Amino acid sequence: MNRYSSLEMMVVAASRELKNEEVVFVGTGLPMLAAQLALYTHAPNLVIMYESGYIGCKNIHLPRLIGDIRLMYNLAMVGSMIDVLGFLQTGKVDVGFLGGAQVDVYGNINATVIGDYRNPKARLPGSGGANDIASSANRVLIIMNHEKRRFPRKVDYITSPGYLDGSEDARKRAGLLGKGPSKVITDLAILCFDDSTHRMKLEYVHPGVNLEDVQAQTDFELIIDKVSETQPPTDEELKVLREQVDPLGFYLVRRERR
Repeated sequence: MNRYSSLEMMVVAASRELKNEEVVFVGTGLPMLAAQLALYTHAPNLVIMYESGYIGCKNIHLPRLIGDIRLMYNLAMVGSMIDVLGFLQTGKVDVGFLGGAQVDVYGNINATVIGDYRNPKARLPGSGGANDIASSANRVLIIMNHEKRRFPRKVDYITSPGYLDGSEDARKRAGLLGKGPSKVITDLAILCFDDSTHRMKLEYVHPGVNLEDVQAQTDFELIIDKVSETQPPTDEELKVLREQVDPLGFYLVRRERR
């Protein structure tokens, strides 16, 4: 088995969450890599779409941004932002892929400010299409590094809604079409959400990581019941990721291989 980095583990774990023939709304960075890895391995009919209006992308070269013209190669349709956001609002997107600066116990995401909104410690890029994705995709995958400051009990600002206050009908009362976040994939673990309380729950720890490592980097108490170990990347997954998806290492920093 090849050694692999924590970033590679994240991408592989995220790609496995995507199923063949699903429609996935993808953002820049690791979600892009995960979607392409799924397309090249177990999901050849995955429909990848971007906020820029590109739909059904099967590009050869890795794009740098969601508006990169490399995404136009061999795709199904070039539309507009209105087209793809319209697909979201009609319930036609199976999976939305999001990241952020913070995610809380109920899967709410902050990508707007750190600290008080009117006098913040830092201003962040904001929503873009992330709120639309979180509100309307049938399920949402969140991918981010696992650090205590990124996993507060309550985010400083809700850019993209998860289960809001965690109550049973919170999303319905807010008029949200989608079912909410499904998984949080980090460099330490894979987390899901409890069906009744909507609190974040530890599902898998990556090889070499223990429960204490994950809880120590989380600023709220995780639900911990039956926890398994994530299957490490296969040789095939690593080969495709390194040689086809990101051969120049533009996103992947190949270090700390286990």
